Amino acid sequence: MKNILIISGHPDLTHSIANATIIDEVATALPDAEIRRLDWLYPDGKFNISAEQESLLRADVIVWQFPFSWYGLPGLMKKWLDEVFVHGFAHGSTAKLGGKKLILSFTTGAPEALYAADGFFGHTIETYLIPFGTTARLCNLEMLAPVYTCGISYVDRDADKIAGQKMLAREHASRLVDLLNTIRN
Repeated sequence: MKNILIISGHPDLTHSIANATIIDEVATALPDAEIRRLDWLYPDGKFNISAEQESLLRADVIVWQFPFSWYGLPGLMKKWLDEVFVHGFAHGSTAKLGGKKLILSFTTGAPEALYAADGFFGHTIETYLIPFGTTARLCNLEMLAPVYTCGISYVDRDADKIAGQKMLAREHASRLVDLLNTIRN
């Protein structure tokens, strides 16, 4: 049985629909997975680096759960990465994370059609993930295929839109749980 660590990088899960639902669904389906909600653990943004690194060391599979923010990690999670994935721990000749699996699990506000070479943004989702792949390579992590859901916008949230977002989030969580169960068995 592999140890699963999920890092929730949403800056404020209390105001999230999709990411909060995904985290809750995964926690229910995989009660033995360690889930670190960065916004809850560190409301002041001051990380306990040794606690974060110890969690990473115990894990066989690491999941980064986050809302795609400006085509990358949200600020809180980027700060976590900068402070926790330091030379000598995450990379370099004394790196300690090698051989672990990394899964990106994220939501976007924009619909998937905008993430196409001929779409509004002019790039596919995969193009935006190149820096993540480079990070995984630097840290000798095996980056698996991402799990993502597009079209989870924060604008004009009426009751129908919220219900739709929760449904999409539950489907996302189900895909993530299925992948994690495949890996851990």
